[in-house]
Amino acid sequence: MAKVLIAYFSHAGQNYTHGGIGYLEVGNTEVVAKKLHKLVDSNLFYIDTVKKYPDDHMKKIDIAKKEFEENVRPALTAKVENMEEYGTIILAFPNWWTTMPMALFTFLESYDFSGKTICPLITHGGSGFSDSLKDIARLCPGAVIKEGLAIHGDDAGKSDKALEKWVKKLGILL
Repeated sequence: MAKVLIAYFSHAGQNYTHGGIGYLEVGNTEVVAKKLHKLVDSNLFYIDTVKKYPDDHMKKIDIAKKEFEENVRPALTAKVENMEEYGTIILAFPNWWTTMPMALFTFLESYDFSGKTICPLITHGGSGFSDSLKDIARLCPGAVIKEGLAIHGDDAGKSDKALEKWVKKLGILL
């Protein structure tokens, strides 16, 4: 039976939270990814960039905007070993500039997802999936894209019931 991989990108430090800028010890997407890992027999893979984003929220969004506008593909620190063993990939990420962080573009372009199932999970500050589902479909021709789950970042810590309902619907609950 094909394995499940939870591949996630997350950013701690200053973040937009509760209507203002707050500090997160652990990024919202990481919180949600680790909750999912407890619900699903899976492996976790952190999508990490070689060049780190600053903790300062305004500096981070300026860099994210520039990467988006210039269609940058940030270098990643690692690759998934034996990607061919995974049949389902839960792809978890925050919404940055109307889509996924550009590191997700790098990640998705690094593998052939033909015949694999991708389950998108986004954390956001109010804009939901925006263009990310369209971008995933464009970058992963031949993959089956399942119904995603959008979680407001402020709700990441209390997302257990929504996550459980989602993975039950996907048929991948432990």
